[in-house]
Amino acid sequence: MQKSANVVIIGGGIIGCSVAYELAIRGVKDVVVIEKNYLSSGATGRCGAGVRQQWGTETNAILARDSVKRFEGMNEELEYDKDIEFKQGGYLMVSYTSEEWNQYKKNVAVQHSLGIPTKMITPQEALEIVPHLNLKGLIGATFCQSDGHANPFHVVDAYYKAAKRLGVKFETYTTVTGITRDKGKVTSVQTTRGDINTSLVINACGYAAGTICKMVDFDLPLYPQRHQALVTEPVEPCQGPMVISLHYRLYCQQTPHGSFIMGVGDPNEPKDFNINSSWEFLEDVARQATTVLPLLKNLRVVRQWSGLYDMSPDANPILDKVPGAEGMWVAAGFSGHGFMVAPQTAVLLVQKILEQECFMPIERFSLNRFSGGNLVLESAVV
Repeated sequence: MQKSANVVIIGGGIIGCSVAYELAIRGVKDVVVIEKNYLSSGATGRCGAGVRQQWGTETNAILARDSVKRFEGMNEELEYDKDIEFKQGGYLMVSYTSEEWNQYKKNVAVQHSLGIPTKMITPQEALEIVPHLNLKGLIGATFCQSDGHANPFHVVDAYYKAAKRLGVKFETYTTVTGITRDKGKVTSVQTTRGDINTSLVINACGYAAGTICKMVDFDLPLYPQRHQALVTEPVEPCQGPMVISLHYRLYCQQTPHGSFIMGVGDPNEPKDFNINSSWEFLEDVARQATTVLPLLKNLRVVRQWSGLYDMSPDANPILDKVPGAEGMWVAAGFSGHGFMVAPQTAVLLVQKILEQECFMPIERFSLNRFSGGNLVLESAVV
């Protein structure tokens, strides 16, 4: 492994790999990505793979809107030799309570102000989109056809290959053990395979970003939270869009291969690094899924797994310099939606690092919003 680099990126998921590409395409040389396992082995490879623009905060909606445009042309942009499998079957977000419906109205107003083509529809219109939807108690729904999902392993592979062609080095199965500083400035990254001298470090470790920040004596306002998912046997196509119910804590989609991927959030989930699967989840997701989508009751489960959200206090990303460690940046706190906003998040962060004009105000994602009480909570997290 090389002894020095202009930039060291810690984390080989979607954020780390996309940031590496955006740096390299802008002419930055000698970039190294360090990953403790294989690429996309963390949260990226365990996510539900959804890509939606239907968010409640302007910041998340902008990142998602612009990222969708990148996903649409990603095979060509990155000259990928396979297919990222981006399917724009839409997102149907159903509402079963008046409080939720009122929030959806506010969310759609934000989306419309940004040109996102979300529609507010009646229960009957929702049934025309998903014929096996349970209408009992349904007040209404929102639908955006250009939302969809992609294959996270292929997306990371596409960024990896494109970045590698531009000269980025990837060091997998390499664990970061420390970060050295001199007079408050980053000087090197210590790993299990040797040290790399550098003056610029980007912490893109997702749920482990807090652990990396502690190496420079900073407590990042972020905590890990387990989210479980399952995949079923493949069946004939019967559901085009992803279906989300915040009331039932459910997301459910049919992949291009016919299998259904689904998960539910648990409001009582502890804040820890547990990624074990549980029978309680299997029981919970089956109950919620068959309530919203009764047709799925006879599907057989192939496997279940869990991953970790990197939760920030307001469910919005943290993109900022790390206090007390000049030359170190953090890109984390995506709260379960890092995959879908990664393409444009990488652009925004790299523009800021390289002191270029940012396409949107990155200050909205700064650390000082927590101490200043300037939080705008994201309501649409499941």
